[in-house]
Amino acid sequence: MIQVLFCAPMADWQEYQAPLRRALDETGLNYTLSPECTDPAKVDYLVYAPGGPVKDFAPFTRAKAVLSLWAGVERIVSNDTLNIPLARMVDRGLSEGMREWVTGHVLRHHLGMDRHILGQNGQWQPDVPPLARNRTVGILGLGTLGQTCAAALAALNFNVLGWSRRPKDIPGLTSFSGDDGLTQVLTRSEILVLLLPQTAQTRHVLNSKTLAQLPKGAVIINPGRGPLIDDEALLAALDSAHIHHATLDVFAVEPLPADHPYWAHPRVTVTPHIASQTRPDTASERIAQNIARREAGAPLLHLVDRQAGY
Repeated sequence: MIQVLFCAPMADWQEYQAPLRRALDETGLNYTLSPECTDPAKVDYLVYAPGGPVKDFAPFTRAKAVLSLWAGVERIVSNDTLNIPLARMVDRGLSEGMREWVTGHVLRHHLGMDRHILGQNGQWQPDVPPLARNRTVGILGLGTLGQTCAAALAALNFNVLGWSRRPKDIPGLTSFSGDDGLTQVLTRSEILVLLLPQTAQTRHVLNSKTLAQLPKGAVIINPGRGPLIDDEALLAALDSAHIHHATLDVFAVEPLPADHPYWAHPRVTVTPHIASQTRPDTASERIAQNIARREAGAPLLHLVDRQAGY
């Protein structure tokens, strides 16, 4: 009997209980699923999200994997008690949600839609946007979500440039890596999308120096992680009009405090961390798939590299 412990916040149990049971039933495995644990030494798998009851993983001596419900693992990867394989969440619901949000906001800024939506002033101003093939979009971060968004934008005929810390060969995408590669992407990106993981190396990847490398009038779209941006540097770049606009979905402190300058800034759009949420149905399918793989002796999908931090 495989014991699966749901150790995310209890409020999530109501959403996940039914889809997790359906997905696990479809594997044909003999299992128990519960948010309660009487003996950690008998647990085989932990379905995890930050804010749940488990902070110390040491008692789970039989556990074969911790299966995160979140794509980001920065709040668990540094836990010194975690000596169990950790898999991050990558599922089609996350990918579809991010693709739709990013594509929507790229098109919004590319087409200059704010001028018409907010500029109903009785003046006829036929500003014609360029075609997508004449607009360069840079994407920092070429994991699953970054590649999904890059493919969608390329399909719309945007000139898409990608950057990752390590070199990647991705069919149909011009990609760069390293410090020199970052400079090449930044200096050419009229719209820049941030989809990097949060690590010590990516903290404040957008700072006063790198913001200055972007073309004047560039737009920044951040659905990745809040700490990727130095907030003070971005506000200064916005105030000087070097950066035309920033659409931000994630922040160093969430919820974003009511008195934060982003809320009232005329060149900032705040969305409340909605770009891509874990969907219980598709996430449950991935959790069940990973458990079935591990029970069959196959490697876990999306295993986290603890040293790299993602």
